[in-house]
Amino acid sequence: MMAKKLFIQTLGCAMNVRDSEHIIAELKDKDNYELTNEMSEADLILINTCSVREKPVHKLFSEVGAFEKAKKNDAKIGVCGCTASHLGSEIFKRAPYVDFVLGARNVSKISTAIKTPKFISTDINYDESDYAFGEFRGSPYKSHINISIGCDKKCTYCIVPHTRGDEISIPANLIVKEAQRAAQSGASEIFLLGQNVNNYGKRFSNAHEKMDFSDLLVRLSEIDGIERIRFTSPHPLHMDDKFLEIFANNPKICKSMHMPLQSGNTKVLREMKRGYTKEWFLDRAQKLRSLCPDVSISTDIIVAFPGESDEEFEDTMDVIEKVRFEQIFSFKYSPRPLTKAAEFANQVPENIASTRLTHLQNRHNEILDEIVATQNGKIHEVYFEELRANGGVAGRSFNNFLVQVQGSEELLGKTLKVRIDNPKRMVLYGKLV
Repeated sequence: MMAKKLFIQTLGCAMNVRDSEHIIAELKDKDNYELTNEMSEADLILINTCSVREKPVHKLFSEVGAFEKAKKNDAKIGVCGCTASHLGSEIFKRAPYVDFVLGARNVSKISTAIKTPKFISTDINYDESDYAFGEFRGSPYKSHINISIGCDKKCTYCIVPHTRGDEISIPANLIVKEAQRAAQSGASEIFLLGQNVNNYGKRFSNAHEKMDFSDLLVRLSEIDGIERIRFTSPHPLHMDDKFLEIFANNPKICKSMHMPLQSGNTKVLREMKRGYTKEWFLDRAQKLRSLCPDVSISTDIIVAFPGESDEEFEDTMDVIEKVRFEQIFSFKYSPRPLTKAAEFANQVPENIASTRLTHLQNRHNEILDEIVATQNGKIHEVYFEELRANGGVAGRSFNNFLVQVQGSEELLGKTLKVRIDNPKRMVLYGKLV
């Protein structure tokens, strides 16, 4: 029987990437689909959506409109992910040619969805934590592994709890098995995913051994063949000393930490319901840098949260000066449906928001240029995983710098020493030592 063709477009975060891999595995195993990069030849077209900001939601409807015009006559279109969770049947109203809608917590139902006319399943508390998905990875060199689903935080700007439901940890034995399978098939790196990974172990669906995130990291580091462990996103609130010490001292844990700041002002953090203060964040960042001098720290920042004054914004700039983040993902506040902050009366004018964002990004670029300059002549151990244009091969250093050398595919999957001789803001270029 000839395989049917699946085209899938993924918007948003690493969790969405992993959900797409689960969807692909289910459709390959149960319905004889194979992937294609050509949308026009696909029998099934899926868009896995993000709703964290407004832009990706608008993008959904323009994309599915384009798919409808260009697809084969009998091809089906499905909308999956977070926007599917929060818009539900409204998607059928706005795009009647969509065949099914599958929410972010309902991935295991994909096989039923493709066979059922106008199927919709958006239950944000459907429990897939014990479901053993088939094996599919976008990269043979690393494996994304979900360790929890959902989020228990109530951040006032964030739609995720309304699209992914309450937080449930995935049993450790399933996580360990998945990591072992990845190692056996040649992946030296695992990447652990969850909305708040370091809140792991607070709640399981059924009775399971008690284990926190630090214990899980130790358990995974004992697996033969796993050389590198990365994770995202930890929450600053749960960065206790045990976690920071295991992070710093375990030789398999990559020395890059994502610490989502959101705002550097304690009052704004309180209104965001983040649960920590400016002082706590700085204390954790400074402890991290002292325990682990080579660490690179990345963060997320929202400027112009409702009511943010110029002085409060300056507190955010102060944290940037003190921590000197290696990477910042920064955005203007975007009101999201179902969130408390969307109801706040004191929204910051667009022109002020834009000015603040530009100021922050310009200053961070200056800091980044200073950080990058210090990399000249340094030697990094790089795990190569990607071919790039003009004979380039790229990978990540242990502390997460993107490093590129001239070479070919025989470098892929290897960890090699590289001396940096041309450091740029986005990529450190070097030569094999």
